Amino acid sequence: MDTVTTLLAQFGVTWPKFLAQVILFLIVYAILKKFAFAPIVAIFEARRRIIEEGQANAEKIKKQLAESEIRCQEILRKANSDAQRIIEEGRSSSEVNSQKHLQQAIRDAENIIVKANESVELERARMVADVKKEMLHLVVDTTTKVVGKVLTEADQERLANETAKQLAA
Repeated sequence: MDTVTTLLAQFGVTWPKFLAQVILFLIVYAILKKFAFAPIVAIFEARRRIIEEGQANAEKIKKQLAESEIRCQEILRKANSDAQRIIEEGRSSSEVNSQKHLQQAIRDAENIIVKANESVELERARMVADVKKEMLHLVVDTTTKVVGKVLTEADQERLANETAKQLAA
Protein backbone atom coordinates (compact mmCIF):
# COMPACT_ATOMS: atom_id res chain seq x y z
CA MET A 1 0.00 0.00 0.00
CA ASP A 2 2.93 2.34 0.74
CA THR A 3 4.27 1.86 -2.77
CA VAL A 4 0.94 2.90 -4.30
CA THR A 5 0.77 5.96 -2.07
CA THR A 6 4.36 6.95 -2.88
CA LEU A 7 3.79 6.32 -6.59
CA LEU A 8 0.66 8.51 -6.55
CA ALA A 9 2.52 11.17 -4.60
CA GLN A 10 5.32 11.16 -7.19
CA PHE A 11 2.79 11.86 -9.94
CA GLY A 12 1.17 14.60 -7.90
CA VAL A 13 -2.09 12.80 -7.20
CA THR A 14 -3.84 13.66 -3.98
CA TRP A 15 -6.98 11.90 -2.97
CA PRO A 16 -9.17 14.97 -2.34
CA LYS A 17 -8.30 16.48 -5.73
CA PHE A 18 -8.71 13.13 -7.46
CA LEU A 19 -12.17 12.58 -5.92
CA ALA A 20 -13.20 16.15 -6.83
CA GLN A 21 -12.13 15.56 -10.43
CA VAL A 22 -14.06 12.27 -10.60
CA ILE A 23 -17.18 13.98 -9.23
CA LEU A 24 -16.81 16.89 -11.68
CA PHE A 25 -16.31 14.45 -14.55
CA LEU A 26 -19.48 12.56 -13.59
CA ILE A 27 -21.47 15.81 -13.36
CA VAL A 28 -20.21 17.00 -16.77
CA TYR A 29 -20.94 13.59 -18.26
CA ALA A 30 -24.51 13.59 -16.88
CA ILE A 31 -25.14 17.09 -18.26
CA LEU A 32 -23.72 16.18 -21.67
CA LYS A 33 -25.70 12.98 -21.75
CA LYS A 34 -28.95 14.80 -21.06
CA PHE A 35 -28.48 17.93 -23.18
CA ALA A 36 -26.05 16.90 -25.92
CA PHE A 37 -25.95 13.15 -26.46
CA ALA A 38 -29.71 12.54 -26.32
CA PRO A 39 -30.60 15.13 -29.03
CA ILE A 40 -27.81 13.90 -31.28
CA VAL A 41 -28.97 10.31 -30.90
CA ALA A 42 -32.54 11.43 -31.62
CA ILE A 43 -31.39 13.19 -34.82
CA PHE A 44 -29.53 10.07 -35.95
CA GLU A 45 -32.59 7.94 -35.23
CA ALA A 46 -34.82 10.29 -37.24
CA ARG A 47 -32.40 10.18 -40.16
CA ARG A 48 -32.30 6.39 -39.99
CA ARG A 49 -36.10 6.26 -40.13
CA ILE A 50 -36.17 8.62 -43.11
CA ILE A 51 -33.64 6.49 -44.97
CA GLU A 52 -35.60 3.32 -44.16
CA GLU A 53 -38.79 4.97 -45.47
CA GLY A 54 -36.98 5.92 -48.68
CA GLN A 55 -35.74 2.36 -49.11
CA ALA A 56 -39.23 0.99 -48.45
CA ASN A 57 -40.67 3.38 -51.03
CA ALA A 58 -38.03 2.33 -53.54
CA GLU A 59 -38.91 -1.34 -52.96
CA LYS A 60 -42.60 -0.51 -53.39
CA ILE A 61 -41.86 1.23 -56.67
CA LYS A 62 -39.82 -1.75 -57.86
CA LYS A 63 -42.73 -4.05 -57.04
CA GLN A 64 -45.14 -1.79 -58.92
CA LEU A 65 -42.82 -1.77 -61.92
CA ALA A 66 -42.58 -5.58 -61.84
CA GLU A 67 -46.37 -5.85 -61.61
CA SER A 68 -46.79 -3.52 -64.57
CA GLU A 69 -44.33 -5.62 -66.55
CA ILE A 70 -46.42 -8.71 -65.73
CA ARG A 71 -49.59 -6.90 -66.78
CA CYS A 72 -47.94 -5.82 -70.03
CA GLN A 73 -46.89 -9.39 -70.74
CA GLU A 74 -50.42 -10.60 -69.98
CA ILE A 75 -51.92 -8.00 -72.33
CA LEU A 76 -49.47 -9.00 -75.04
CA ARG A 77 -50.18 -12.71 -74.52
CA LYS A 78 -53.93 -12.11 -74.66
CA ALA A 79 -53.54 -9.98 -77.78
CA ASN A 80 -51.46 -12.69 -79.41
CA SER A 81 -53.99 -15.38 -78.52
CA ASP A 82 -56.81 -13.17 -79.83
CA ALA A 83 -54.83 -12.56 -83.01
CA GLN A 84 -54.20 -16.27 -83.40
CA ARG A 85 -57.89 -16.96 -82.84
CA ILE A 86 -58.86 -14.39 -85.44
CA ILE A 87 -56.31 -15.80 -87.86
CA GLU A 88 -57.62 -19.31 -87.30
CA GLU A 89 -61.19 -18.12 -87.79
CA GLY A 90 -60.07 -16.41 -90.96
CA ARG A 91 -58.39 -19.56 -92.19
CA SER A 92 -61.40 -21.73 -91.43
CA SER A 93 -63.76 -19.26 -93.07
CA SER A 94 -61.47 -18.99 -96.10
CA GLU A 95 -62.48 -22.50 -97.06
CA VAL A 96 -66.07 -21.28 -97.14
CA ASN A 97 -65.46 -17.70 -98.23
CA SER A 98 -63.20 -16.24 -100.80
CA GLN A 99 -59.55 -15.28 -100.43
CA LYS A 100 -60.65 -11.70 -99.75
CA HIS A 101 -62.11 -12.55 -96.34
CA LEU A 102 -58.93 -14.33 -95.31
CA GLN A 103 -56.78 -11.32 -96.10
CA GLN A 104 -59.10 -9.04 -94.15
CA ALA A 105 -58.92 -11.29 -91.07
CA ILE A 106 -55.13 -11.37 -91.23
CA ARG A 107 -54.98 -7.56 -91.48
CA ASP A 108 -57.33 -7.28 -88.52
CA ALA A 109 -55.19 -9.66 -86.48
CA GLU A 110 -52.03 -7.77 -87.36
CA ASN A 111 -53.72 -4.49 -86.46
CA ILE A 112 -54.74 -5.94 -83.12
CA ILE A 113 -51.16 -7.05 -82.48
CA VAL A 114 -49.77 -3.67 -83.51
CA LYS A 115 -52.28 -1.83 -81.34
CA ALA A 116 -51.63 -4.16 -78.41
CA ASN A 117 -47.87 -3.68 -78.77
CA GLU A 118 -48.35 0.08 -78.93
CA SER A 119 -50.59 -0.05 -75.88
CA VAL A 120 -48.08 -2.15 -73.97
CA GLU A 121 -45.21 0.14 -74.92
CA LEU A 122 -47.17 3.25 -73.97
CA GLU A 123 -48.16 1.72 -70.63
CA ARG A 124 -44.62 0.59 -69.96
CA ALA A 125 -43.17 4.00 -70.90
CA ARG A 126 -45.71 5.73 -68.68
CA MET A 127 -44.92 3.44 -65.73
CA VAL A 128 -41.16 3.86 -66.18
CA ALA A 129 -41.59 7.65 -66.37
CA ASP A 130 -43.75 7.59 -63.23
CA VAL A 131 -41.19 5.46 -61.39
CA LYS A 132 -38.33 7.73 -62.44
CA LYS A 133 -40.29 10.82 -61.42
CA GLU A 134 -41.15 9.27 -58.04
CA MET A 135 -37.53 8.20 -57.51
CA LEU A 136 -36.34 11.75 -58.28
CA HIS A 137 -38.80 13.18 -55.75
CA LEU A 138 -37.76 10.58 -53.16
CA VAL A 139 -34.08 11.30 -53.67
CA VAL A 140 -34.60 15.06 -53.37
CA ASP A 141 -36.88 14.68 -50.32
CA THR A 142 -34.58 12.18 -48.62
CA THR A 143 -31.52 14.27 -49.34
CA THR A 144 -33.27 17.36 -47.98
CA LYS A 145 -34.21 15.51 -44.80
CA VAL A 146 -30.80 13.85 -44.36
CA VAL A 147 -28.82 17.00 -45.04
CA GLY A 148 -31.17 18.97 -42.82
CA LYS A 149 -31.42 22.06 -44.98
CA VAL A 150 -33.62 23.35 -47.76
CA LEU A 151 -32.08 22.59 -51.13
CA THR A 152 -31.80 25.35 -53.69
CA GLU A 153 -33.22 24.97 -57.18
CA ALA A 154 -29.69 24.36 -58.48
CA ASP A 155 -29.11 21.62 -55.87
CA GLN A 156 -32.43 19.99 -56.72
CA GLU A 157 -31.66 20.16 -60.46
CA ARG A 158 -28.20 18.65 -59.93
CA LEU A 159 -29.62 15.82 -57.77
CA ALA A 160 -32.37 15.18 -60.31
CA ASN A 161 -29.83 14.97 -63.16
CA GLU A 162 -27.50 12.66 -61.21
CA THR A 163 -30.38 10.40 -60.23
CA ALA A 164 -31.74 10.33 -63.79
CA LYS A 165 -28.29 9.31 -65.07
CA GLN A 166 -28.04 6.53 -62.49
CA LEU A 167 -31.56 5.29 -63.24
CA ALA A 168 -30.82 5.28 -66.98
CA ALA A 169 -27.73 3.11 -66.40
